[in-house]
Amino acid sequence: MIIDRLYDEVQRKGNVCVGLDTHLDYIPEGIKEKYRDIDEVLFQFNKRIIDKTLDIVSVYKLQIAYYEAYGIRGLMGYKKTLEYIKNKGSLSIGDIKRGDISSTAEMYAKAHFEGDFQADFITLNPYMGFDSITPYLKYIEDGNKGIFVLLRTSNEGAKDIQYLEINGQLKKLYYHVGDRLSEMGSKYLGNCGYSAIGAVVGGTHTDEAKEIRDRYKNMFFLVPGYGHQGGKGKDVSFYLNKGNGGIVNSSRGIITFYKKHFDGEEKFDSYARQGVLAMKEDIESETILY
Repeated sequence: MIIDRLYDEVQRKGNVCVGLDTHLDYIPEGIKEKYRDIDEVLFQFNKRIIDKTLDIVSVYKLQIAYYEAYGIRGLMGYKKTLEYIKNKGSLSIGDIKRGDISSTAEMYAKAHFEGDFQADFITLNPYMGFDSITPYLKYIEDGNKGIFVLLRTSNEGAKDIQYLEINGQLKKLYYHVGDRLSEMGSKYLGNCGYSAIGAVVGGTHTDEAKEIRDRYKNMFFLVPGYGHQGGKGKDVSFYLNKGNGGIVNSSRGIITFYKKHFDGEEKFDSYARQGVLAMKEDIESETILY
C-alpha cells in the first residue's frame, strides 16, 4: 500500500516534506532568464531542488494554487513536476484541498488520481460533509493512493469552525471529524499500522497535539506550519510516534532558504538541502525514537 511506502520513506529519510509552493518571486533571476516559458521556469527550479534533496526528503507537496495562478502554462509546470517526482522514485502530495458534492468529487478524484495531474496523495476538505470524501475511496481500496483530510489546521481562523463544541458537549468539531475519519480509515490499514486516510494537523498548536496523537493512533499526519508559520521541532514532535507516523511540511523555509546568503541565487538548490538538513536535525533532536 502507498501508506507503507510513505512509512518506509520516513524510516529511511526522516520526516521532512518539502512544499514546492513555487511563486515566481521565489525563483532566482538566472532561472527566469534562461527559460522563456513559465512552465519550464517553474519546473526547472523544482527539479534542481528535488535532485539536491531526494535522498533526505520523504515526500514532496505541491500546492496547486501556485501553479493555477499562472494559467495553463503554470499547470504544465505542476504536471511536469509530479511526473518527475514519480520518475525519480519518490512520492508526491497534490495539495488541492477539494471538498464538494459527490458527483463533483468523482471528477476531482479522476483529475488528481489519474491522468495529467496524478499524485500519490491529495489533500481534501471534509467540512461540506463526509459524502464529499467517499468518491475517492475506490482509489484508496486499490492500495495505490492515499488522502490527507483537513482536521485541525494551523491558521488562526481554524477556531471559527473547527473548535466549535458539538451540541454543547466538551467535544470540539475537529474531534467529531477525526473520529469519523478514524472509523473510515480502519478499512485501509497498511502493514505499518497506519491508514491510507490520514489527517492534516497544524504544527503551530501544541496544547492538543499529544491528545490528538493518542486519540488517533492509526492515523498518519501531515503537519504544516513549520518554519515561517512559527512551528518548531519541539512543537511538531508531539504528532510523531517513535519518529514516524507523520510528515512535517516546510515550503518557503526550504525553497527560499538561499535568500539568506549572498551567493544564494547560484546555489539555491544546495541551500535548499542545507535547509532540509537543519530542519531534520531540529525535529529529530526533539523526537523520542523508542
